Amino acid sequence: MSSSPVAPRVTLLAGGVGGARLAHGLALALPGGGAPDDEGRGLTAVVNVGDDTERHGLHVAPDLDTVVYTLAGANDEDRGWGLQGESYATLEQLTRLGEDTWFTLGDKDLATHVVRTAALRAGEPLSAVTARLAAALGVRARILPVTDDRLRTLVDTPSGRVAFQEYFVRRRHADAVLGLTFDGAGTALPAPGVLDALTGADVLVVAPSNPFLSVDPVLAVPGVRAAVESSTARRVAVSPIVGGRAIKGPAAQILETLGHEVSALGVARLYTGLVDVMTIDDADAALAGPIRDLGLDVVVTDTVMGGPAGRERLARELLAAVGHRAP
Repeated sequence: MSSSPVAPRVTLLAGGVGGARLAHGLALALPGGGAPDDEGRGLTAVVNVGDDTERHGLHVAPDLDTVVYTLAGANDEDRGWGLQGESYATLEQLTRLGEDTWFTLGDKDLATHVVRTAALRAGEPLSAVTARLAAALGVRARILPVTDDRLRTLVDTPSGRVAFQEYFVRRRHADAVLGLTFDGAGTALPAPGVLDALTGADVLVVAPSNPFLSVDPVLAVPGVRAAVESSTARRVAVSPIVGGRAIKGPAAQILETLGHEVSALGVARLYTGLVDVMTIDDADAALAGPIRDLGLDVVVTDTVMGGPAGRERLARELLAAVGHRAP
């Protein structure tokens, strides 16, 4: 009689919709919704906070919230962010009172930001309030901001440097990206549990998130890149570029303006030294050879995650590719 496979310790570097959807797939593939056991077997998502912003006096954490809402089954799947069944009475009243409301916040979503902001002002670290919010919504996987300290992504454009949400939301990421600065990263400390999650993982996954806007801010926190590079985990990344195009967002445009090839191969070059395995879509099968020439193993599969079934399938394939069949 063969014994049941033991759940691995899985750490996911995540940001944006791609990160949230793969986190969901991993939570579905792992026992107990990815809840870590006493030995840490389960899912830990280390999430970008460079997108965080302050709106109407509230601390908004878009990537953390998208991951949490998606794992809770409450995310608005049509938009990819926010909550299902939202209303916007508060936003309408803010507009009436003269507030600039280009950053859309629904009424239920605002409740999250109110609770978070009050907790932060009372001295609770972002990692602790994130854990509390996730638990309140029924999320069992561990969700960690990469840092509790202030870190903000700034975008250099032809018209000057702008804050991330100004570039991404207000200007609809139409500007050419000439460079990125992660303000505060140099003095930020990894949040409690982050380095342990990276160094103690059996499997380390880089989500199909934007390499520049979602993954680089995570790696910019001192100690994080070194922990990924030195990790004894099997490390696997999923390309966010399929057939020369981004599944969602401006990853393709940024690859081009920063002088990189707009392809899964271009992404693989960015991750050389950080991962052992590159996962690319069936549409890019012809790039498997050049990626192997970089010293990486390659998995070719359907990487376009649709609903929950597609996410779980991809998660199971990633785990199997690095020798960890999900129970």
